[in-house]
Amino acid sequence: MSSETGDKRSRILAAAMHTFMEHGFAAATTLEIATRAKVSKRELYALVGNKEAMLAACVAGRGQRMRLPADFPAPTDIASLRSALRLYGVTLLRELTDPDVLAVFRLGISEWKRSPRVAASINEQGRKPARAALDSLLYSARAAKLLKDDDPAAMASHYRSLLSGDFFVWLLLGVEKAPATADIERRAAEVTDRFLALYAR
Repeated sequence: MSSETGDKRSRILAAAMHTFMEHGFAAATTLEIATRAKVSKRELYALVGNKEAMLAACVAGRGQRMRLPADFPAPTDIASLRSALRLYGVTLLRELTDPDVLAVFRLGISEWKRSPRVAASINEQGRKPARAALDSLLYSARAAKLLKDDDPAAMASHYRSLLSGDFFVWLLLGVEKAPATADIERRAAEVTDRFLALYAR
């Protein structure tokens, strides 16, 4: 993909999200998105596709950012497992509390009846990849005999519950403010230590 093509695609996705947020997914038109992105409708369809494809691409970009780095090594001892869990916690909290991500969740909630594909896209392109990253980490840690023989999926669910608690709901409602970087790092460290106190061998 050329630099110019990549720039146009980025403009289209940014314009799509702004339009979805302003008008709702169902009412947003590809004409307005193309106009905002300063491309023709033909280019819009050629570079990204229809509205569903635009939404999926926007959410997928965030979903990819919720994973551990591709070259992050599998844990070999408790110290490396603690480091990986802290990194995952920081990554997940940073992304989930980003204003653009919160806006996508709010869009999914507001459009749940008219456009259930929004929530489906968030689930497929965002939630599932993020969950798979933690599941994979815990499976490898259990295989390395670093964790008890509990179900990794259940352990992953417990870790996420410890990490987010109920504050994410209040963030969505605008009652709570997004935590600062230092707060995110502290929470990830505390949750990781509590998790390992429960499940480490």
